[in-house]
Amino acid sequence: MVRLLEKRQRTGSILTAFAIATFSLHVLVLLLFLFQGIKIRQLSLRKPPNFVQLIDGKSVAITDDLEREPEAIRQFISKTMISVFNWSGNLPPQTIEEVANPKSDLGILIRTTQGGSQKISTSSWIASFALSEDFRKGFLSTIAEITPPEVFSENPSQAMTSQLVIKRVYPPKKIAPGKWRVGMVADLIQNKQADDRRIITPFNKDLLVRSVDYFANPQANNATTLQKAIYSIRTDKLEIYEIRNLCLLDEYNNLNEEQLKQCGTIKKPDNFLR
Repeated sequence: MVRLLEKRQRTGSILTAFAIATFSLHVLVLLLFLFQGIKIRQLSLRKPPNFVQLIDGKSVAITDDLEREPEAIRQFISKTMISVFNWSGNLPPQTIEEVANPKSDLGILIRTTQGGSQKISTSSWIASFALSEDFRKGFLSTIAEITPPEVFSENPSQAMTSQLVIKRVYPPKKIAPGKWRVGMVADLIQNKQADDRRIITPFNKDLLVRSVDYFANPQANNATTLQKAIYSIRTDKLEIYEIRNLCLLDEYNNLNEEQLKQCGTIKKPDNFLR
């Protein structure tokens, strides 16, 4: 009788231990599922990695969403400003045939600060999407005011072109997380085709740049050529949010507060081209 009771107690102990082990295993599996669910949610909310294009054309991922390669920032500045101020009177070629026979640029009407409307080149309008939205409106108004109507003339004796010749783009200087100040020394050259008369205007500016997110066109397959061009402008994940006069009184990186005041820093978008 005693042996039978001892046997039953051992069996009960084994079953109890088995139940406890099974319960512990289920709790462990539940915790693993919860942990995995949290990780999956974090991945779903994480922004896609930023890529910057190096000089050799390779794309490199960067770990910080706000960081950008200095050379990528300089190339962004050069590309944007050249596109804004190169006025040829023709649309950018889209096919091989258009390289030899470019289409005339009819221009895009923009409201000016005086209340009227003037044309800017299509390339300037597209490139302006590299600017922040609050700065872009005033910037376009200023571009419209300084764009000669002769740019859109089909009369060879009146036609005029413009080209921005960049002499130097300074290395970006970080002013805040995801924000940089970039100095540029350039000349805006306007050329009248009839007599080859040129007007050269210094264009020495400080450009404030910041990193931004980029969202691809959800209807890329059905997008027009113009829409594709606009979306391509934003792929650099950078935007210009302010343009000021560049101070050349001293070394670019060694300006004190008093020297900056002497430079007459311009912050208003309607005065950036003085």
